[in-house]
Amino acid sequence: MARSDKSSLPGGTAMLVLALLKEREMYGYQMIAALRERSNHVFDLKAGTLYPLLHTLEAQGYVTSRDGEVGGRVRRYYAITPAGRGALAEQADQWRTYADGVRGVLEGGVFCGA
Repeated sequence: MARSDKSSLPGGTAMLVLALLKEREMYGYQMIAALRERSNHVFDLKAGTLYPLLHTLEAQGYVTSRDGEVGGRVRRYYAITPAGRGALAEQADQWRTYADGVRGVLEGGVFCGA
């Protein structure tokens, strides 16, 4: 099965990254691995995609970052902000509306999500 262009979907990868960070702070490669695992390899981001996205989210005030040392290595950890939680909630609502609409078309009628 061909992979779809996920960047055109409402919310996109920013919503998914914020959803991960809602659970706990993470560093980049943790996010890449978590997205890959949880999506059954549908979302297999590269560092060159994730880090610019994280920088944009930080500039928007949706995430903060800090450097932390683990085993002599410095990693940059990201955490969601209150503004990021609000943006996530809004994007998730938009996604649910979109998904319900698609489901209604695919299933031949109006879908009323629970």
